Amino acid sequence: MDLELANRLATASNTKIILCVLDGLGGLPRTETQRSELEQADTPNLDRLAKRSEVGLTVPVGPGITPGSGPGHLALFGYDPYRYDIGRGVLEAVGIDFDLGPDDVAARGNFCTLDAGGNITDRRAGRVATERSAALVERLRGIRLNGAEVLVEPVREHRFVLVLRGKGLGDAVSTTDPQRTGVQPLLAVAGNDGSARTAALVNEFVTRAREVLSNEEKANGLVLRGFAKYPDLPQFPRVWKLRAAALAVYPMYRGLARLAGMDALPCPGGIDDQLRTIRERLNDYDYFFVHYKYTDAAGEDGDFERKCHMVEQFDRRLPEFLDLGADVFMIAGDHSTPALMAAHSWHPVPFMLHSQYCRQGFAEHFNERECVRGSLGTFPAVDVMPLAMGHAGRFEKYGA
Repeated sequence: MDLELANRLATASNTKIILCVLDGLGGLPRTETQRSELEQADTPNLDRLAKRSEVGLTVPVGPGITPGSGPGHLALFGYDPYRYDIGRGVLEAVGIDFDLGPDDVAARGNFCTLDAGGNITDRRAGRVATERSAALVERLRGIRLNGAEVLVEPVREHRFVLVLRGKGLGDAVSTTDPQRTGVQPLLAVAGNDGSARTAALVNEFVTRAREVLSNEEKANGLVLRGFAKYPDLPQFPRVWKLRAAALAVYPMYRGLARLAGMDALPCPGGIDDQLRTIRERLNDYDYFFVHYKYTDAAGEDGDFERKCHMVEQFDRRLPEFLDLGADVFMIAGDHSTPALMAAHSWHPVPFMLHSQYCRQGFAEHFNERECVRGSLGTFPAVDVMPLAMGHAGRFEKYGA
């Protein structure tokens, strides 16, 4: 939907909308059982809700296109992911409350493990502990480059943010992360003349960083991706006329919500804090975005059983979310992360919407097989917000 049209149709109401994003929700069946993670998991509460809801499959970006977490979430918030492509570096930086300036280029960094030949053996350095990562970042802060100020900030586990600050730095720089093991990190390449100096600085930083980290057993290298400057994004509360709050533990998702204009409420304790905060602030907001990371982390690690377990963990808390009494309650994923692939994939993602206006009786369970036959069909993820607004009674009639 065109955001200006959405703004014209949006109307004030006292109805409440909750969107729970189970990161990397979609999966693929194992050969021996022909069951996906959602089919294998014991989810009585999700299945019970599916019988009283409308289900379908969302396409985050486009057929065959594997989305990053940024585009996947932006689509669920109603932004065209082709038009609004925000680099991961900005999302991470804003998520840790880093004050990005107009001369800053930010990148998301991962500590990684390199073998003696310089090949990547682990893209996440064994998910090195946050405390250890912060100590490594402190060492990286000693790197000095001619032509730009170097700012490095820890994020969480193996993740950090690199910011290059200097006049005339472009952000059209390619990733140094090959997204697979057994190969060396890539050289940063400029996508235009204005970014040539940035790419050169990035490559120099990576070389210097490997020297600094050379005595580390696991985190002896790094990769960088998502180079970006601060974007101009239409603000979610203005477009949809909603007081919006985000409850996300991981900084990147807090950053994405803040860029969209949502209030990022603290919830360091995860799902317990998320539920408590919504109860306490239910009258202060109309829309709550709840992020659940653990399904994606298990999928990326190729751990089928753990991903099933994380789905089951959410299922056990589902009644508490329903007890909040939202007029529209949705469960979605920003993309699929099948444990079979140990990576994001292009597969459509299970989706469920519950309200008093649902056409019920089309699903017996909440999984890929049931959703493909659901009343919502397979549809673009950008249509999630218009659907929510319609079910919440927050759209005026279009036309005469």
